[in-house]
Amino acid sequence: MKKTASAPRSGTAAPPQYPIESVDNALRILLLLGERSELRLTEVSEYLGVASSTAHRLLAMLQYRGFVRQEARSKAYRPGTALTGVAYAILQRFDVRETLRPFLERLHAELGETVHLGILDGSTVRFIDAMESPKAVRVGSRLGQSMAANCTSTGKAMLAELSTEDVRRMYPVEELEGLTSNSIRSRTELELELEAIRRRGYATSNEESEESVSSVAVAFPVGTSPVSLAINVSVPVIRMNRTDVRRMGELLRRTVEEAAVFVH
Repeated sequence: MKKTASAPRSGTAAPPQYPIESVDNALRILLLLGERSELRLTEVSEYLGVASSTAHRLLAMLQYRGFVRQEARSKAYRPGTALTGVAYAILQRFDVRETLRPFLERLHAELGETVHLGILDGSTVRFIDAMESPKAVRVGSRLGQSMAANCTSTGKAMLAELSTEDVRRMYPVEELEGLTSNSIRSRTELELELEAIRRRGYATSNEESEESVSSVAVAFPVGTSPVSLAINVSVPVIRMNRTDVRRMGELLRRTVEEAAVFVH
C-alpha cells in the first residue's frame, strides 16, 4: 500500500474531479520545498510514498524547468531560478517596497547615505529597493543585484533570524563562497558571527562584499512578512567608525520595529 504523507498547508478548494497524480506530486514537492531549505531524493520518495525512481523523474522535470536545482557536492535539491523568479514576481505585486518606501526615505534623509531593502533568496540576498546617497563619495545602489548572503550585512542579518539547524542545512559544507579578502569563508565563522548579531540586534559588514564599503543592517523578525526582509545602510569606510555603526544599528532597529506592523 502506498504510504500517505501529510502535505504542507495548501489551498482550501475542493479536490478536482479528475486529479492528475503526477502534477499533484510535483506541486507537493514545491510546497515541501517552501518549508525546508533543501530536499534529498530519499526524503521526497518517502514524503510522496513513491519509488525513488518516480521521485527522481519528478525532480528531474522540475530541474529541467528551473524550479529546483541540484547541488553538485551534496546532491540535495534547492529552489531554482524559475521558482524564485515566480516568488519575486508575486512579491512585486504584493509590493512590500511600496509599504516600506517611506521608512527608507526617512532613513535616507536622516543619514544622507545609501539605503537598501533586501530579501533572502536561498543563500543569496536580492536587493529589491534602494535610495542612493546624494554625496559625491557614496556607495552605489545595488538595486536588482544578488549577492552571497554570508558576505553582506543584509544577508547576515536575515540568516541570524534562522535557527542554527536551518543555517547548517543552507550551508551543508564548511567552506563558503567569498567576495573579498574580508568575507566570511567558513560555516564555523559564520555561526559565531550570527550569534553575535543576535546579541547586539544588528549586522555589520566591513569590506566583506566590496572593498571600501561598510554597512549595517537589521532584519525583520521571522513571521513578520511572507519573505525574509532586511534594511541596510551602506557607507564608504572613510565615513564609518564604531560610534557610527552603533548609532546606525540602533536607528535601524527602531525603524524596523516601527515598520514591522505594516508588512504583515
